[in-house]
Amino acid sequence: MTFQCPGQDSRKLRVALYRCPKCNTEVEIFSDEVRVKCHKCGQMVYRQRMPSCIDWCASARQCLGEERWRQLAGQD
Repeated sequence: MTFQCPGQDSRKLRVALYRCPKCNTEVEIFSDEVRVKCHKCGQMVYRQRMPSCIDWCASARQCLGEERWRQLAGQD
């Protein structure tokens, strides 16, 4: 039996809109992506920071445990 994080369910992804630094076109970056190519000019568009399961996974608190989750979420 293998363990799979419950947050890996692709039905729970979130999307955020970012602006291409080259042509100012709005592009979508999903919560499991770090970068995407602008569909208008081809420039790579990056997230402001690397995604963490704490940001998008409803099960992160359960998987990490309360103490570790609070530390990583900056609540301590």
